[in-house]
Amino acid sequence: MAIKVKPLTATQVLQAKPKDRDYNLGDGDGLSLKVTPLGSKLWRFSYYRPVSRKRAHLALGKYPSVSLAKARTKAIEARELLADGIDPKEHRDNTLIAQQVELTNTLQAVFEDWFAVKQTSIKELTAKKLKQRLDKYLLTHLGKFPLSEITAPQAIQILQPVANQGKLETVGRLCRNFNEIMTFAVNTGIIEHNKLAGIGKAFATAKVTNQASLKPEELPELMNALNYASIKLITRCLIEWQLHTMTRPSETAGARWDEIEKEKQLWNIPADRMKKGRAHTVPLTAQTLALLETIDSITGDCEYIFPADKTNKKHINKETANKALQRMGFKGRQTSHGLRALASTTLNEQGFDVDVIEAALSHVDKDKVRSAYNRTDYLERRKTVMSWWSDHIDEASRGSNSITGLKTLKIAN
Repeated sequence: MAIKVKPLTATQVLQAKPKDRDYNLGDGDGLSLKVTPLGSKLWRFSYYRPVSRKRAHLALGKYPSVSLAKARTKAIEARELLADGIDPKEHRDNTLIAQQVELTNTLQAVFEDWFAVKQTSIKELTAKKLKQRLDKYLLTHLGKFPLSEITAPQAIQILQPVANQGKLETVGRLCRNFNEIMTFAVNTGIIEHNKLAGIGKAFATAKVTNQASLKPEELPELMNALNYASIKLITRCLIEWQLHTMTRPSETAGARWDEIEKEKQLWNIPADRMKKGRAHTVPLTAQTLALLETIDSITGDCEYIFPADKTNKKHINKETANKALQRMGFKGRQTSHGLRALASTTLNEQGFDVDVIEAALSHVDKDKVRSAYNRTDYLERRKTVMSWWSDHIDEASRGSNSITGLKTLKIAN
């Protein structure tokens, strides 16, 4: 028959005096007060481990910081864990470790782990901009906070000033990046769930606006304005090259001479310079080859086809064409990127094969199944399209002096 222990009273605990050696005052059901020779009074709970059945002791705190009542509450919690087959000491140790991990895993720390993985799948410049954006708008304010403690209202409060400035596209990107970090933390076991999943819904969505582009019938107006524009000759060549080749501003600005195969009449743009990370080949026409001769006579021996003003070790800024178009009076009507739309609209209206046009624009088919079966880049068919487009630009240039030499470059049959 088990010995029944009389519960302690608050007075007994208070008046317990130290002796020559440790001794215990039992309260019953495993709870006792250990009194040391130095006068310390320590609560502990004695029990048998659920699996091994070995005797174990769980420290519950020091009196008077932990009162008799508080010690009994802790003992009850330990017995409840034992009833569920859980070792209370292991449970406490694991909880402390988890809390320490949470405190260590700040937004800044988790961001760095996430970014190390993220940057392997995006371009270097994209990664640089992403890091700068998060540093400026998120990490500066929340970087030192444990990820588990960051709440949705807190995140929204940080992003609201950015939204108030009308930078809704930036806010949208920040919300997506923040959620990517949180999802990464969930998948790596740092947090149990993403509390920020819905923060994007707290802000208005940025309106998607297409790049301004002239109507096909307005192409002569553009060519005439280009003829009389007060801009540098190399800038004019830049705009005409982009118009003829239907490439993006960054692809044109960064064009290199070693990418040109004059004999095969091809411009091979490597994957690392393309938006979708896929190499792109542009068939060169009589007009674009003539442009290259003109550019070569202007720039001389340079690595880049369109070198920067101050140094030929760098290429021209991708915004140069855009700013020139604005100065020419086309602000809100035509952007440099919109030259692609002008070409696309014209070619579609002429009835050219949509797939060939999309290939010429280096667009990636969003339909993955369709893309898998459609691996050809239609190079031979694109040569016909590009030739027609360059001839069409020449026709639109009649009455002005296009760099391509519209009157002298027509090849006689």
